[in-house]
Amino acid sequence: MSELVQIELLPLGLTLTVERGTSLQDVLFAQGVEFPCGGRGRCRGCRVKVLEGALPATADDRRLLSAADLADGWRLACRAAANGDLKIDLAQWEATILADDSVFAFSPQEGFGVAVDLGTTTVVAQLLDLRTGRVLAVRMGLNAQAKYGADIMSRVEFGAHGGGQLELQQLIRGQIGGLIGELLDAVPAVTNLRDIVLVGNTVMHHLFCGISVEPLSHHPFEPPDDGLQVFPADALGGRLPGNPRVRFLPCLGGFVGSDILAGVLATKLDESEALVSLVDLGTNGEIVIGNRKRLLCASTAAGPAFEGARISMGMRAATGAISAVNVRDGRLHCRVLGHVTPRGVCGSGLVDAVAGGLDLGWIKPSGRLAKGSSFPLKPPVVITQGDVRELQLAKGAIAAGLSLLLQRWGARAEDLARIYLAGAFGNYINRASARRIGLLDFPREKVHPAGNTALLGAKLALFALPEQDGSCAELRSKIAHVPLNEDPQFQDVYVDEMAFPES
Repeated sequence: MSELVQIELLPLGLTLTVERGTSLQDVLFAQGVEFPCGGRGRCRGCRVKVLEGALPATADDRRLLSAADLADGWRLACRAAANGDLKIDLAQWEATILADDSVFAFSPQEGFGVAVDLGTTTVVAQLLDLRTGRVLAVRMGLNAQAKYGADIMSRVEFGAHGGGQLELQQLIRGQIGGLIGELLDAVPAVTNLRDIVLVGNTVMHHLFCGISVEPLSHHPFEPPDDGLQVFPADALGGRLPGNPRVRFLPCLGGFVGSDILAGVLATKLDESEALVSLVDLGTNGEIVIGNRKRLLCASTAAGPAFEGARISMGMRAATGAISAVNVRDGRLHCRVLGHVTPRGVCGSGLVDAVAGGLDLGWIKPSGRLAKGSSFPLKPPVVITQGDVRELQLAKGAIAAGLSLLLQRWGARAEDLARIYLAGAFGNYINRASARRIGLLDFPREKVHPAGNTALLGAKLALFALPEQDGSCAELRSKIAHVPLNEDPQFQDVYVDEMAFPES
C-alpha cells in the first residue's frame, strides 16, 4: 500500500500529496479552512464536505453535525485524517483584509521602513520610502497562529501550556519575516532598511515579544512589562539589508494594546479640542475617550461575536458570508460576499440581521425570539436564539464600557463630538443597525469609520525623529488606563446595556 495519498481541493483545483494518516488540520489551514476553537472539536467552523473517498464520521462529527449534514458528507477537518485519496469541497472563500492608503503628514527620513499591523486574525505589512512617505509594496495574510484558535483567549490557553508559547512566537516571527522578505523581493532596490515597527493587541504583543501569556488568563491583569520592546533584525530570521531595528510599540495597560496607541496617533485624539472617542470593536473591545488635555482607555471582554465566532453559522467576512441584511416589504434581504450560495454570516451581517429582526417584531427588546428558536436569513443560514444572546453579550460590554468611561470623565454621551470606529469590522458595520441594537447609540453623523488606524499609526511611528526613542512616552503620559473589571458599577450597567432599545 502506498504511503502517499492525494487530496483534491475544490473549487481551488489544487491537489495535495501527503503522507497517509496526515491530519487534515495540518494541511488545510493554509488553504483558508478556519479552526476557530484551535482544532479542539468544540465548534463547527472547520467543516468540509467530502465529495469522493472515505472519511468516517467521528464522535465529535456526530455530536456537532446533524444527521443530514453527515449524510451529505460534511466532516470536521480538525477531527479527520487522510487515510486514502480524497476529493474535498472547502466552500473556499477569499478574506478581505483591511490595509491603509491614507495620506499623512511626516518629517522625511533617510532609508526605508516597514509598518506591521499584527492582528489576531490577519497580518498586514507595508514597505515605505521614508524620504517620500510613499508605500512601495504591501503584503498580507491570515495570522499563522490561527491554526491554534481564532480568538485571543484560545491562543492564551494554548500558549500557557507546554511549549505552546514558543511555538506561537516562532510561527508569527517567521511569518512576519517572510512577509518582509516578499516586500523586499518586490522592490529589489531597497538596500537600507532602517526601521520595522509592529503594533498589535496585548496578546499579540506578548506572543511576539516572548513575554509570558500565562498571567493574561487571570483577573485583574496588568502586564508587568508592556513598554517598548526592541529586537535585532535577526529576530525575524535571516538577514535583512541595513540591519534594521525591530520595534514593537508599547501597550497602554491591561488588554489595551499598542494597536490602540497607534490608533490614537492616527486619529490625533490627543490634539482634539472637543471630546472624542476611538472604539475598536473586537473580542476585547477597546475604547479611548478624551481630548488634548487627557485621555482615558479601557478594554471590555466583548467576546468574538463581532468576528463571527461562537455564532451557529458564523464566519469571517469573506466569500460566502452574509455581510449585510436589510428589511424590505416585511422581509429580510441579504447580500452575500462573492455572490455565491451563502455558507454563514459575518459580524456586520449579524448586526444587520438582529436590527432587522427587531424592526419586524421577530426579536423582543429582551432578546428573546418571538417565535421558535431561530429565524431564516437566506437558506441555509439562520439566526438562532443563542446567536442573539452572543450579540447581546458583545454589544452590552461595549456600550457599558463606553458609558462608564464617559462617567469617569464627567461627561454624557451627547458631549462626544465624534466617535472613530477602528478596524475592519468598524469599517463595514452599518451605523444605523449599530444604533438600532444599542451598540453605538449616537447620531449617525457622529460615527466615523476610520479604517486601519493601527497600520496608519505604525507608519507614523516610523517617522519618529532620531532623538526620540520611539516609545511615544509623551503621548502615553496623557493616557490613563481604567480597569473596568474593578468598577463596582460595571456588572449592573452591563446587564442594563444588554437589552435592545424599544425602537
